[in-house]
Amino acid sequence: MVKLFSSALNRRTDGSYWLTTPIEDGRIEVEDVPFVVIHMWLRGEDYNRSIHFRTNVGDEVTLNKSHPLRINHNPVTEEPAPYVLVRGGMEARLNRSVYYHLVDLGQEEDTPQGHLYGVWSCGSFFPLGSIAETL
Repeated sequence: MVKLFSSALNRRTDGSYWLTTPIEDGRIEVEDVPFVVIHMWLRGEDYNRSIHFRTNVGDEVTLNKSHPLRINHNPVTEEPAPYVLVRGGMEARLNRSVYYHLVDLGQEEDTPQGHLYGVWSCGSFFPLGSIAETL
């Protein structure tokens, strides 16, 4: 049933979520994001690697420039909340085990934004966080 409803879900330019059927539209409240990434797999290695995700409703996306990774941090706890763009302006939050797997694949890189820790997929570097310099 969830998969059926997800196929009718869309996001409008104002950020609101709607269930759209041939008969009617209905606005719905989405607390965070509508999907959860529950599985991850890899193809290739190192800089030639591609990282793939599957959501709880069966969407499959490859981490790339069209489906980028975004990390939000809770302002109180500083706990990271990772998201990937899935379709139609809608994102999926990575579940904890997928995020930890992604972190395990990470490496340090010097970038124009500073010394960052992140992952490579489809020739692009996706930061997971900054590296604190120690003296």
